[in-house]
Amino acid sequence: MPPSADAVGQRRGLIAAAYREASALELEALKPGNVHRQSAGHGMTVADFLLSAQVSAGPLTAPGLGLGERVYRAVVATREAVGCNTNLGIILLCAPLLQAALDPAAPGGLRTRVAAVLQAADRADTQWLNQAIRLAAPAGLGRSARYDVAESATATPLEVMTLAAHRDLIARQYAECFKDLFERAVPLLERLQTRWQDPAWAAVGLYLDFLRRFPDTHIARKLGVDQALAVSRRAAPLAAALNQAARPQPHRAALLTFDRELKNAGINPGTMADLTVACLLIPRLQRLQPASSSEKEPSVRKLT
Repeated sequence: MPPSADAVGQRRGLIAAAYREASALELEALKPGNVHRQSAGHGMTVADFLLSAQVSAGPLTAPGLGLGERVYRAVVATREAVGCNTNLGIILLCAPLLQAALDPAAPGGLRTRVAAVLQAADRADTQWLNQAIRLAAPAGLGRSARYDVAESATATPLEVMTLAAHRDLIARQYAECFKDLFERAVPLLERLQTRWQDPAWAAVGLYLDFLRRFPDTHIARKLGVDQALAVSRRAAPLAAALNQAARPQPHRAALLTFDRELKNAGINPGTMADLTVACLLIPRLQRLQPASSSEKEPSVRKLT
């Protein structure tokens, strides 16, 4: 028997709340270079991001939308509310996760469902995605020899993202079905939460682990790959020290110093913050899965 309209609406409300909670928690984390509760930056405030999460939750969890239109409507809602691009990366990462969670009757656990969402997205979805990206106008977007967002869509989102995966971390998540997030990042987050009993500090550890492992896409687009690599090298010892610590609080001063350095230089590791939100969302969505699909899933192969 299909679920009732009331049950569907209640589930949608829980999923939207999970998205807003993940977005709010990320803002509590002291993320060097990025906006957080203790420091605004780059012309944006915590209030801007909270409002962005509030207004984008509706379209991101709307029933019956394809992936691309879901992203576009969320970007439109954000733009109308705050007048700037606060959350394009967050929307791109969270949209397939949220869409995968919406149907309680879909087979498999969350990652299997995400793979199905990505495989089903077609050229019409790419067209919607292109419109969303043009509207958000992220810094340093530039032009692409193939599948440029200014042109009509000629490929599926997976084909486009696979081509860009080597240079863009969000595209890489699509191309690899969020492999790094499910297999490394979320388990790290859960270990840090267990050790420290502090979700905000666990999010800091997660963010720094991303920052030390990958050159940030946003920095690379805006300031070049060398600058992104330099930030990763600067973050590495801080990430190692924090993630090995029995207590995180003694590292606060060093993190605030790094935060000031990056913001004074106009450097924003925005992609790492986007990945952090997605990681905070995944366990929340997994807890909403039906019991029959909550078992540990086998790895989903790279979607190429």
